[in-house]
Amino acid sequence: MSADLQMPSVRLAEDAGRITWRWALTALVVLIGLTIFLYWQTASTIVLIWSRSETFTHGFLVPPISAWLIWRQRDVLSRMAPKPSLWTLVLLAGAALAWLLGDLSAVNALTQLALVAMLVLLVPTLLGWQITRTIIFALGFLFFAVPIGEFAMPQLMVWTADFTVEALRLSGIPVYREGLQFVIPSGNWSVVEACSGVRYLIASVTVGTLFAYLNYQSTQRRLLFVAVSFLVPVLANWLRAYIIVMLGHLSGNKLATGVDHLVYGWVFFGVVIMLMFMIGARWAEPDQPKTLSTAGTVSAGSGGSMTGFGLAAVCFAALLSLPHFILSSIERGESTVTGQIQQPLKLSADWIELPTKAVAFKPAFQNPAAEVNTGFGSQGAEVGLYLGYYQKQTYDRKMVSSTNVLAGSKDTSWAWVKNSQRSAVLQGQPVTVKSAELRGAAPAGQSADLRLIAWQIYWVNGTLTASDYLAKVYSAVYRLLGRGDDSAVIVVYTTRDPGSAAGAPEATLQRFLDANYDQINKTLASARRPK
Repeated sequence: MSADLQMPSVRLAEDAGRITWRWALTALVVLIGLTIFLYWQTASTIVLIWSRSETFTHGFLVPPISAWLIWRQRDVLSRMAPKPSLWTLVLLAGAALAWLLGDLSAVNALTQLALVAMLVLLVPTLLGWQITRTIIFALGFLFFAVPIGEFAMPQLMVWTADFTVEALRLSGIPVYREGLQFVIPSGNWSVVEACSGVRYLIASVTVGTLFAYLNYQSTQRRLLFVAVSFLVPVLANWLRAYIIVMLGHLSGNKLATGVDHLVYGWVFFGVVIMLMFMIGARWAEPDQPKTLSTAGTVSAGSGGSMTGFGLAAVCFAALLSLPHFILSSIERGESTVTGQIQQPLKLSADWIELPTKAVAFKPAFQNPAAEVNTGFGSQGAEVGLYLGYYQKQTYDRKMVSSTNVLAGSKDTSWAWVKNSQRSAVLQGQPVTVKSAELRGAAPAGQSADLRLIAWQIYWVNGTLTASDYLAKVYSAVYRLLGRGDDSAVIVVYTTRDPGSAAGAPEATLQRFLDANYDQINKTLASARRPK
C-alpha cells in the first residue's frame, strides 16, 4: 500500500523536475544568444584571433571540451533541481563594468575575459550554485578560450636569452651579448618572438589542466600537475634554444639555422610533453563512483518557478545591456574634432629646430592621429623629439599596444640593448620615465655602432605616467568623466658618444626637458582644439 502511494509522488516530482529544467534551459539558451548578440564584436574578435594565430588555435577546441565535460555529468545533473540565484547579479555587474572599462581603454584581453565571465555567470544565476559546483571545472575551462598570454613574451624572451648565454659559456663557448642578441665564434644569434616559448607554455598549461582534472581526484595532485605543466615547457624551451644554437655551432651553421630549427623545436617540445604525461599517468587516481545519495533527488517544489526564472532572466538582460547604454552616452558627448599638432613646434629659443636630423630614428608607434618627429640643437648637442598623438582610440588604433615600441624585433636599423626606468624632472616634479639604449648600424666611414639613449613617457589628458597599465586606466577613467581619451607618447632621444661621460646623454635630455616640457604640454593640450 505504501509503495503504491509513493509512486504518484515520485512521478510528480520527476514531471516537475522536467518542467523546471525546460524553463531553465530555455532561459539559458535565450540569454546566451542575447549575450553573443550584444557583445558580438568581442566574441568575433576572439574567433578571429583563434583563426589567425597559431598560438591560440586551441581555442576552437575549448567550448566543445567544456560541453563534453558537462555532458559527462548529465546523470548527476538530472537529479538536481535548477533554482535561480539573484545575488550573483552582483558578480555580473562587476563583469559588465570590467567589459566597459576594457572597451573604453581598448584592452582586448579585459573585454574578452569579461565576456566569458558573463557567460559563466549565467549558470549560477539561472541554475543555482548546487548545479554550478557540479560543473565548476567545465565552466572554468572556458577561460582557456580567451587568447591571452602574449604579455609574458618579453620576459620569456629575456629568460631564454639568459639561460642560453650562460649554458653556452658553461660549454666553453665565448659569448658577447647585447640585449636579446649574442655573438659566438661561429655566428650571430638573436632571441625573437618565436623563441619565447609562449606557444609551448599556453598549450602545455591548457592540456595539462585538463589532464589533471580527468586523471586525479585530489586537489593537491591536480594543482601539482598544473604547476609542473607550467614549469616544464619553460625549461624545455630553454633547453631547445641551447640545443639549436649548439647544433648550428657544431655543424658550421648547416643545421638549425633556418626554418628547420622551428621543426626541431616542436619535435623536442612534443617529446618532452609526452614524457610529462606518461610520468603523470603513473600517479593517476581512479574515478570515485557517484551514488544516487550523493547526487540528491528532485523533489516536487524544490526547483525554481517560471516567475523566478523570468525575473532572473530580465535582470540579467538589463545588466547585459547597461554597458552599451553608458558607452553610447559617452560617445555622443565626445568631441568629433580631429586633433592636430601645430608645426613647426615653438620651443625654447635656446633650442633651434634642425632642418634634418643627424640620426635617422623614428619610434615604431602605429596609426597616431598626428605625429611629429624632429630634431633640435643647442650648444653643440642634438636631441630628437617624437610626439605621437592619439584620439578616439580603437582596438586597431591605440597608443599602448604590444606593437608600439621604440624598435621592433624585425627592425634592421635599430636593435634594443637594454631597458630601465629612471627619474626625470618635469615642471619641477620628479617623474619616472622609461629609459632605453638602442644600437644602430655604424654609419659609412665609422667603425663604431651608433648608441641611442631614449626616454619615453605617456601623456594622458595632461597626466604623466611611464606605466602601460596606468595609461590604460587613466584613459578609461577620463572617458567615463567625459574628458575623452586624448593621449600622446613623448619620446626624447640623443646619441651616446663612445668617448663621452656615462651620464652625458641623460644630462642632455634633462636639459632639453627643463627648457621645453612646458611648451610640449601646451602643444598637446591644444592639439584637440585646432585653430
